[in-house]
Amino acid sequence: MIQILAIKFSLREREIREMGILQEELLSPTLPLLSLNHVSFLCRSVIESAKFYEQVLGFVLIKRPSSFTFEGAWLFNYGIGIHLLQCNSVNDVPRRPLVINPKDNHISFQCTDIKLVKRKLEEMGMKHVSAIVEEGGVKVDQLFFHDPDGYMIEICNCENLPVLPLSACPLKKPSAYMDYNKMNRKSLASAKAVRAAEMERRMLEDLFTDLIDIAM
Repeated sequence: MIQILAIKFSLREREIREMGILQEELLSPTLPLLSLNHVSFLCRSVIESAKFYEQVLGFVLIKRPSSFTFEGAWLFNYGIGIHLLQCNSVNDVPRRPLVINPKDNHISFQCTDIKLVKRKLEEMGMKHVSAIVEEGGVKVDQLFFHDPDGYMIEICNCENLPVLPLSACPLKKPSAYMDYNKMNRKSLASAKAVRAAEMERRMLEDLFTDLIDIAM
């Protein structure tokens, strides 16, 4: 009977450990992401597209890994990379839209002077569309235009709008990621301690009941 109780106690200990691991998986961040690294575009002409991102948006060509066996180009600026890939056939790249639709897929860049960008686009003869977003008295200006392959670019002053999460889950900033993890681990440790104490109390109660049964 004592061996049976020892086995039951061992099983309960393992259950506590497994519960702790489960809670850690549920409460810890899903992925240790930091920031957007780059966006990638399939191009009809890497040379033409690279020239666009250099001259219009101010990106700089950077060294590309030599292990690639296909033509392409890497550009970087504003903390983000643009990776261009030469297509095998022009049919691989969607046709350039005739109309600029702000609801199409696009990448967006924040800007401190929308008027300056608009004037530059007009000087270069680039077709563009303007829009205004308003929320709670705050206005955001937007400019939309296409790159040589028809991928849409947005320039905006979206930083005017406050970032307000709809869920209870807090937004994580890259610079505060480690602090968030430390705080999260403290909360996790506290939750695990409470659950472990509850499991231990139940184990002792069951063990006490088993001992009474043996005595009787």
